Amino acid sequence: MSGRVILFGATGYTGRLTAEAMTRAGMAPVLAGRDEGSLVDLVGELAGLGPIDAAPTWQQADVSDPASVRALVSSPDDVLVTTVGPFTRLGRPALDAAIDAGCAYVDSTGESSFIANVFGEDGQRARSAGARLLTAFGYDYVPGNLAAALAIREAATTASGPVRIEVGYFSRGDMQMSSGTRATMATMAGTPGTSLRNGQLVDAGGRVASFDVSGRSRDAIAVGASEPFTLPRLDDRVRDVDVFLGWFGSLSRAASIASQATSTVTRVPGVGAALRKGMSLAGGSTTGTGPTKQQRTGVVSIAVARTLDGVGRELSRATVEGPSPYDLTAELLAWAAAMLLTRQETGAGALGPADAFGLDALVAGCADIGLRRTG
Repeated sequence: MSGRVILFGATGYTGRLTAEAMTRAGMAPVLAGRDEGSLVDLVGELAGLGPIDAAPTWQQADVSDPASVRALVSSPDDVLVTTVGPFTRLGRPALDAAIDAGCAYVDSTGESSFIANVFGEDGQRARSAGARLLTAFGYDYVPGNLAAALAIREAATTASGPVRIEVGYFSRGDMQMSSGTRATMATMAGTPGTSLRNGQLVDAGGRVASFDVSGRSRDAIAVGASEPFTLPRLDDRVRDVDVFLGWFGSLSRAASIASQATSTVTRVPGVGAALRKGMSLAGGSTTGTGPTKQQRTGVVSIAVARTLDGVGRELSRATVEGPSPYDLTAELLAWAAAMLLTRQETGAGALGPADAFGLDALVAGCADIGLRRTG
């Protein structure tokens, strides 16, 4: 293969986990970031983790110098994976570099406005250039895409077919957040999410929905995600898509009311405290920090999807569970890079997880990394 896998943001928290996954898989990734010393140290730490003839190398690049980011990719066969966020502030140089090179691109964003841009004008540019864009390819938002695709396939033979899709994201265990996740949440505060209504993209509006998770009803608040852009591609009868985040628990309804009034759930009395207690916000303003391997153990990522007909009757349901959000994200990014490196994708432009590789391949790949259907 003439192409290379380049991991931009390799010395960050998610970047390091992804670098480990890629090295174990024998991808010989080019580890990129702004600090040469940290890159050299990381290459040394990863020595011997994978095949001896597939050791990682490094290359310096910084978003403040877009030319250095463009220099990371040199061939349409290259795969540029980036974990450098918040993406609305820092993601543009890597995205533009991939599109201009006509190569493959994967990112770990969960930011709705960035996702919307990728599926909008950037996707059109990428299609013309032959570039393949896979945005939000981690806990945000592959599990929901997988669960929804399975539910859509089961509902496809019903009389009306799947018209409405609802997806909920949850976790089980003491989930702690990395410094990057905290920065992303701060960036997203006040930014409206996107839903699909009658085939049109609209403001998610802070709706609340309840889902059965392991036999218990759990509330979740509407957020922006990739599913409103990707799921209609799987069945042209899909007209409405909503995605919900269940991290706020019993405070979801209060958060919904406040988000519609103030555009940020962090102003709800108790929500900030709940986040600190339930997710153990740690590390202050330090970058590159996050939960240890031991702290991630026992945390389970969960996504629930249900399809409904035009009058609201449930047609099908699917639940998937997998490793902690950070381990899952790292493994998903590495898997997507391997698939793109070997040209397993279909088409160009902005692609979703299922339409990029096909549902059967997505199911198999996710199963290999521990993300499997449980209901």
